[in-house]
Amino acid sequence: MIIQPDKLVYVGVDLHKQHHTAVIIDCWNQKLGEIKFDNKPTAFPLLEKEVKKYTKKGMSVVYGLEDVGGYGRALAVYLTEKSCWVKEVNAKLANARRKSHVTIQKSDSWDAECVAKVLRDELPNLPDAKPVDLYWAISQLVTMRKWQAKSLTGAVKRLHQQLGYHYPSYKKFFSEVDGKTALAFWHKYPSPSRLSGMGAEELAKYLRKLSNNGLSTKKAEQILTLIVEDGDTTRDFQDKRDFIVKGLVKSIRFYGREIARIEQEIESLMKQLGFQLETMTGIELVTAAELVSEIGDIHRFASPDKLARFAGIAPIAVGSGNKHRNYKSKQGNRELHDIIKALAIRQIAVTRTKKEPRNPYFLAYYEQKMAVGKTKQQAIVCIMRKLVNVIYYLMKTKSAYTIPVVSSNEAA
Repeated sequence: MIIQPDKLVYVGVDLHKQHHTAVIIDCWNQKLGEIKFDNKPTAFPLLEKEVKKYTKKGMSVVYGLEDVGGYGRALAVYLTEKSCWVKEVNAKLANARRKSHVTIQKSDSWDAECVAKVLRDELPNLPDAKPVDLYWAISQLVTMRKWQAKSLTGAVKRLHQQLGYHYPSYKKFFSEVDGKTALAFWHKYPSPSRLSGMGAEELAKYLRKLSNNGLSTKKAEQILTLIVEDGDTTRDFQDKRDFIVKGLVKSIRFYGREIARIEQEIESLMKQLGFQLETMTGIELVTAAELVSEIGDIHRFASPDKLARFAGIAPIAVGSGNKHRNYKSKQGNRELHDIIKALAIRQIAVTRTKKEPRNPYFLAYYEQKMAVGKTKQQAIVCIMRKLVNVIYYLMKTKSAYTIPVVSSNEAA
C-alpha cells in the first residue's frame, strides 16, 4: 500500500485505567486538537467525533496506541471493529521521543503528542494492532500462570528456610524438597519432635505408601540417622513453627494445582489456533503460549524482518564518516526478546545422559559463528535471528518443525 503522509491525520492516544487522552496532528507535526475521554465503550464515539472535525475530504485517519493488550485493549477493539486503521506504538519509542527534547516535560497531553509523532515518523515500521480475543485470552492466562509460578517459587524458598531450622540436613532426605513424597513427609512431620520414638520400619512403611514402593527401609534409616547427627533442634513455641511448615506445604500444593489447571485452559485455547510450535526443540506448551501471547496475530507482520525488529533482535546500524557498525538493539518487546533468547540457548544444549546435541543444526551454526570470531553472546544473537525466521514460518503456515540435516562441511 502506498502511503501519502499529507493525506493522513495522526492520532496518538495516551492510555490510562480510568481515562485516555488523544492528540491529533497532521503530517507537518502541527497539533490540530486534543480530547480527554473515559476508558469505556460509551465514551469512545466522542474520540471519533472529535477526529472527524480535522479530517478533510480525501484524508484518512491512523490511530496509535501504546498498550493494546492492557488499558488500551477496549479502545483498540472498538476502533478495529469500526474498520479504523490502528497501529501499535512501542512505549519505549514514545518515551525516547519525549526525552529527546531539550526541556523534558511530562503530562498526558504531551505523552499523547509524542505517540502521535512516533506514529507519523515510524508508520511503515509499526505493527498493526489486531486485538483478537483468542490471543488476548491466552495472554491473560500466561500472565496468570506467571503470578502463580512466582508465588510457588516464593513459598518453596520459605519452606527451605523453615526446614533449615528444623532439619539441618533436610536436603539429603529427598531428591526434590518440593516433590510429592517430600511434601507429604514435611506436612506430617514438620519437625523431628514429631518423629520421636518412631522406628525405621514404621517410617519405611509410610514412605513406601507415599512413593509407590519407590523408597525403602534404607531411606528411612538414612533419614533417622541424619536427624540424630543433626542434634536436638526443638525450641520454644515449636508447635507454632510446625504450623508454619504445614501452611507452606499447603500453599505449595495449592499453587501447583492452580498452575496445572491454568495449563489445561491454555492447552485448550492453543488447540484452537492449530499451531505446531511444540514440535520444535526446546518449545513446550508454556513457551509456545508465551510466544503467541507476545506476538499475537502473526499476519500483522509482513515479514520475519518486521517480527525481528518488533522483538528487538534486529541490529541497529550506526555510522559516521567511513566507519559503520551494527549494535545490539535494546528496543522492541523485551519479553519476547527474552523468550527467544532462552529458546536459542536451549538449541545448543546437549542431553544429560548421552551428551548428544538437542538440535545438531543450531549447534553446528553456533560453532561456525564462534569459529569466525564471534563472541558467545553474538553467536546467540545470530541464532535468535534465525529462530525468528523459523517461528514466523511455523506460525504463518501452521507447519511442524523438522531439524535440518547438517552436512559434513557444516559439522566440520
